[in-house]
Amino acid sequence: MVKFGYTILYVEDVQKSIEFYENAFGFSRKFVTPENDYGELITGETTISFASKKLAAQNLKDGFIESNLEDKPFAIELGFITDNVGELVQKATSFGAILVKEPTQKPWGQIVAYVRDVDGFLIEICTEVQG
Repeated sequence: MVKFGYTILYVEDVQKSIEFYENAFGFSRKFVTPENDYGELITGETTISFASKKLAAQNLKDGFIESNLEDKPFAIELGFITDNVGELVQKATSFGAILVKEPTQKPWGQIVAYVRDVDGFLIEICTEVQG
């Protein structure tokens, strides 16, 4: 059996990123290492994890492309489902998220908006897909 357990975002400041997601989206802290180089949030069935860029560099000797707000976002996004997209977008931006696209209704009825987090990662805030 294979189960999708977590996604790790490589960030400059694990504590700052954890606090952003707690405040902006209401997720709960699972833990942060004493060295502040790794942490996890409880978000439902899948965990969002954060590793410092320094720790990531130890594991990936050939380096990696760093996320930041000056560059375009990566071709990947985190998707957060909510009943009230507009309200969650407003809350996220009040804690430092950058609005990319206002809530829009898709032809299939789903409402979708996009923001970037404090490290530049792309987040889709949307309603459940009805199918």
